[in-house]
Amino acid sequence: MLLGVTQTAETPAEIPAQAPRPRRPGPRIHRAWFVAAVTFVTIIGAAAFASLPGLLIDPLHTEFDWSRGEIGFAVSVNLALYGLTAPFAAALMDRFGIRRVVAVALTVIATGSALTVVMTAAWQMVLYWGVLVGLGTGSMALAFAATVTDRWFVARRGLVTGILTAAGASGQLVFLPLLSWLVANHGWRPAAITVSMSALVVVPFVWLLLRDHPADVGLPAYGSEEFKPKPPPVTGAARRAVTVLFKAARTGPFWLLAGTFAICGASTNGLVKTHFIPAAHDHGMQITTAASLLAVIGVFDIIGTIASGWFTDRFDARRLLAVYYALRGVSLLFLPMLLVQGGADVRPPMLFFIVFYGLDWVATVPPTIALCREYYGADSAIVFGWVLASHQVGAGVVAFAGGMVRDVTGSYDMVWYGSGALCAAAALMALLIRSRARTAPVSAP
Repeated sequence: MLLGVTQTAETPAEIPAQAPRPRRPGPRIHRAWFVAAVTFVTIIGAAAFASLPGLLIDPLHTEFDWSRGEIGFAVSVNLALYGLTAPFAAALMDRFGIRRVVAVALTVIATGSALTVVMTAAWQMVLYWGVLVGLGTGSMALAFAATVTDRWFVARRGLVTGILTAAGASGQLVFLPLLSWLVANHGWRPAAITVSMSALVVVPFVWLLLRDHPADVGLPAYGSEEFKPKPPPVTGAARRAVTVLFKAARTGPFWLLAGTFAICGASTNGLVKTHFIPAAHDHGMQITTAASLLAVIGVFDIIGTIASGWFTDRFDARRLLAVYYALRGVSLLFLPMLLVQGGADVRPPMLFFIVFYGLDWVATVPPTIALCREYYGADSAIVFGWVLASHQVGAGVVAFAGGMVRDVTGSYDMVWYGSGALCAAAALMALLIRSRARTAPVSAP
């Protein structure tokens, strides 16, 4: 009996009566591209937080007489929590949905950044900027982009990953010149409020426009002909994140990916994003000028990361990583000399470094996500969250160590040279990753 009518020979017995179906034929422009656009704007809006730490070191040192090591410690807590929260956030998105997790995360970022304007002690910066902003940003870190890409795209995954990764650089490009101008002309507090407001402004866009799964709008994923029902919420988010970690940790590729990505974080967020501005200022360069150079890095990072996504769809991700890390290491070895020669001026060799380094800034992300997807399948977003955790722990270590080295030696030179050597090691590690045919994939039960 089906809907009160006796089944006959003309009524197929295998009709999946309860299986959801698409509501309408696929649109000319697939909804996945609109979701990717909202994700891009969201990451841009939250990226202002990443532009601020390097601008705060000198003003906070001057106003509160905090050492650069103390300030660097707060930044390192932020960076470490950014990474350590990511795998749990990916699991929470499976449980509660992308939209809810990201909306709450943006609100936490706004709260933490706003509270920094009333701080009077270094521990308060650790709490407000380190813990609150770190937890908020970690909840919508690159695992957010990986989750959106995995759910909404089958084709063009590498390209979309590159575009969404570049959104962070776009945010830096949009906010860094403005924030540096605010710090130079009105102090650091208006800059912190600007970061808070930029996160809040994006919340309505996320809540109204973002969707968790293609099935929510009755469509298959982009590049797929098969409509898949939305999977039920996955309970036990924290337990699943830890379980996936233990399973992945028994495979060699996980440790090689985590190690290379830790060096990636150390040589980008922990080093250049945090310490380039004060290092350039040590040699006489104006803060606004140094901030503008970082913004230019953001411009070329967009180009480099999107190109890296395109390359990842076509070439061996292991070899791409090896090339990226080797080139980055070479560029960092030349930076101390360029800072000394340039002084207060921006000369052509420094511009060449900015362009060259910018193209390589986060070009490592698309091939790293692709390798996680290759080895770990349905668990790839959570595994990448743990790999990202290593990225941010590496960044946090160097953010703190860089400040300590500057306090003790009066120079950042040792940090630049050490990071260059680490990048060379990362290039070798990338080449050691075995092919999938020789490595058993891992999946959570």
